[in-house]
Amino acid sequence: MARLALLAAVVLAGLASLAGGRIDPYHYDILVTIGVNIILAVSLNLVNGHTGQFSLGHAGFMAVGAYTSAVITLSLRSGPVPVVFPVALVAGGLAAAAAGFLVGAPSLRLRGDYLAIVTLGFGEIIRVVLQNLEAVGGARGLEGIPFHTNLFWSYLGAALTVFTVGCLVHSTYGRGFLAVRDDEIAAEAMGIDTTKYKVLAFVIGAFFAGVAGGLYGHFKQYINPEGFNFLKSVEVVVMVILGGMGNTAGVIVAAIGLTLLNEGLREFEVYRMVVFSLLLILLMILRPGGLLVCPQWLRHLWRKRAK
Repeated sequence: MARLALLAAVVLAGLASLAGGRIDPYHYDILVTIGVNIILAVSLNLVNGHTGQFSLGHAGFMAVGAYTSAVITLSLRSGPVPVVFPVALVAGGLAAAAAGFLVGAPSLRLRGDYLAIVTLGFGEIIRVVLQNLEAVGGARGLEGIPFHTNLFWSYLGAALTVFTVGCLVHSTYGRGFLAVRDDEIAAEAMGIDTTKYKVLAFVIGAFFAGVAGGLYGHFKQYINPEGFNFLKSVEVVVMVILGGMGNTAGVIVAAIGLTLLNEGLREFEVYRMVVFSLLLILLMILRPGGLLVCPQWLRHLWRKRAK
């Protein structure tokens, strides 16, 4: 069933790409951004939702993937696009996964707030390093990135991310992630190497964040270290929390909704984060389980009033 859903998603992505020429450029930009945000949200959900950790460094992994893939395509600009671009995306993902391992292996022995602070610090270190690295443009950013990302690549990446994370979590091996989330002490008592599972989730999440960064860079054709700051990480975390921790379908809905909301509030840039914060506070008060649990809450409220 999952394979059929993946095949259907690939076919739909191809059809959407064929129809892309008839779509207004502004709406096309939003559609591609939705695909990228789905990749970011679902990959972070593996770490924060399914494994029960709290990472604030996803923008850092996205930056590593974006810059790595951009440097490769700029270096091999004369090569065939059908070969160079996928290779660059995978290379960006692997570079982000390596960064995820480097930060995850020592820090994932920590828990809760301590882990959040470490991952936040890592993201800021990446941003500052890129700002001072003239080889990739420094503070002025990296320009002239080839335009390769379209609807097909964006939604193919989203479909593969959802498929991979879904199959991993629902596999026998993936039950270790859920055991770590539910009760880490009990999981260790049962002989589960909790650090190994946490690092693995971190590395896989970082890989897909790197792929999302590559897609983003090859769509915007310009990347800047400030585009991967702390607020970007918070934006992805908000998508995961609004969708429901560990709820893949809810996270996808939240990624779509917040992307559209972000565009709707573009004229009110100063108040955008205020609206995001209010949404998060209201949802945590009214429905901690996430967006897709809200209809059940409303039905319960209706039945209660009917009595």
